[in-house]
Amino acid sequence: MMTNRTLPTVFGWFLTSLLALSASVTVNDVGGVLGATRSPVTAIVNLSPRQQRAAREGRLQMREVVASGRATAKIVPAQLLEMAGGDDDPARLCWLMPPGGSGERRFALQSARGRAEGGMLAQFDSGSGQYAISEAGKPVLRYVYATIEPGALLEQVAVDNRKYARARSDYIHPLFGFDGEPLTLDWPVDHPHHRGIYWAWPEVDWRGQRGDLHALQSVFARPTGSCRVISGPVFAQIEAENVWKWEDRDSLVRERAIIRAYRATGAERLIDLELQFTALRDPVWLARRGTDKYGGLNLRLARVLDQAITFHTDPANVTPRMAWAELHGRFDGVGRPTGLAVLQHDANPDYPGDWVEFPEINWFQPTFPARGERHELRPGKPLVLRFRLWLHGGGAADSLRCAAQWRAYHSAAAPQFFNSPGS
Repeated sequence: MMTNRTLPTVFGWFLTSLLALSASVTVNDVGGVLGATRSPVTAIVNLSPRQQRAAREGRLQMREVVASGRATAKIVPAQLLEMAGGDDDPARLCWLMPPGGSGERRFALQSARGRAEGGMLAQFDSGSGQYAISEAGKPVLRYVYATIEPGALLEQVAVDNRKYARARSDYIHPLFGFDGEPLTLDWPVDHPHHRGIYWAWPEVDWRGQRGDLHALQSVFARPTGSCRVISGPVFAQIEAENVWKWEDRDSLVRERAIIRAYRATGAERLIDLELQFTALRDPVWLARRGTDKYGGLNLRLARVLDQAITFHTDPANVTPRMAWAELHGRFDGVGRPTGLAVLQHDANPDYPGDWVEFPEINWFQPTFPARGERHELRPGKPLVLRFRLWLHGGGAADSLRCAAQWRAYHSAAAPQFFNSPGS
């Protein structure tokens, strides 16, 4: 007869044996940066039919196994990125690395009875025509997809600036802090074309004409209606298609924007952006203002009390060459301090982009293309730009923490978007 005293021991032995026999994956956490930053990682695994069902239902988990083969208490939800093909083909899973040591770390798959709590949700708002991401009912961000008109705001804008208060779409606003406070600003009366977090260039040349996607002159990004969402226990994603139109008539560039927000780990959250641009028929040239000022990924933030902006780009002879920036302070002067860091991916053309700031209006950016250059978009050859946003509560993040985030973003185990559908 089994006593209560021996039951836990036998159960632990059974669980350890089960994990040892089940599918497992190994992640090499070089320097321990993935665990230290709780960054997302991916791996190719073979899933049984039961595990496939659990993954689709949001019940799949990863449990860490130590060198002795003993299962630990470190359990994190896993999310299915995609199946490689049929049901018998490998699948790609994503999870957030739990804290732990550096070097190789092994994880075994297991299925939970129910879905993980506090999942990430991406959904369409039929009332506004926009898309939103939330976590456990709390807002994370909104992606403005349906075109918004200035309306009554036009009366608040100076007459000389009213030509910039144009209908717009294709940007993130609001991005929310951990206390629900908006971190971005839309329709500022001083620069009515500024719009939260957006990607645009002030010099867009096409067929011998020059438009301004940044200031909304002649060329505009318009939704095609093709937008899909993914929700799950690890991340939520919006994948949207837009077409740049000249004077809202002729189509010149097809754009694909992927916005992936991961679940928060304490007072920290990561958001990955991948932006793809492809000329449709004729070449299109992109440049910064005067080819040496602003243009690329733009961040117009809400009012920040005690604002400080830090830029970091390693010298050209340093390997790896890191590039990141951080703005922190108390948004709208209330609540706890919040920091927002932008990490450039070294696969971006012309990496690293210059940093430009206008601190008086809470605005900064990594630029593209390089100073003095015009980037040519050609049919069939997409331009791909990738960035990671790191949102964190508390005071400023020191250089060591920012460097760890950059290294985690560039880990071999970090998520890659290039194999996602439609790429």
